[in-house]
Amino acid sequence: MMWLVPAFSSTKGNNAMDIQAEKIEKLRKALDNFERAHARGESDFFDHEKEEKKANVRRRALLLLNQRARSVNELSTRLKALEFEEDIINEVIDDLTRSKLLDDEVFATEWVRQRAARRGKSSRALDRELQEKGVDKQTRAAALEQIDQADERDTARAVAVKKARSETKIPQDRADYDKALRRVVGALARRGFPAGMSMDLAREALDARIEDLKN
Repeated sequence: MMWLVPAFSSTKGNNAMDIQAEKIEKLRKALDNFERAHARGESDFFDHEKEEKKANVRRRALLLLNQRARSVNELSTRLKALEFEEDIINEVIDDLTRSKLLDDEVFATEWVRQRAARRGKSSRALDRELQEKGVDKQTRAAALEQIDQADERDTARAVAVKKARSETKIPQDRADYDKALRRVVGALARRGFPAGMSMDLAREALDARIEDLKN
């Protein structure tokens, strides 16, 4: 039995990665230009001390964005944890947001697409993750529209099949069967799938696995 995953467009994924790469390169060039101008003394009209602080925050923001995409709230929280001044952080965040280098809509869309396909997460679990990252309800809902009910069920089935394959022995009695079934259901529950769907798909996957073991 093949492990099915939702049919997300690889072209769309590649385009999104290209956009993110362009954003990071744009930020890097902007920071380089600022630092060269500052070094040449071409920025006498502004507060040098403040701009130096902003440059430090920009540099760290770039490093964090190079690691992976982040929400506005997530990046702000990380910078605050590094004990930068809050007003400087806010200015840098505003700059990044205006230039579209930081965009919660793009972030949420990519988060849902990637984690639904690669991690087998349910829409409910993904909504909770985005909420924890400070993404607002409207933006979360728009991102989750990528997943329809058929996608959700296919993702859940793939998780169930994978977990059922870890069973290496045919259950000897009802108690053994129920233990195996709970293990498969648990894998689905941890990813936030509804209880009824989880039980149906877990039983289907486990029964198929038992038949494979008999042959």
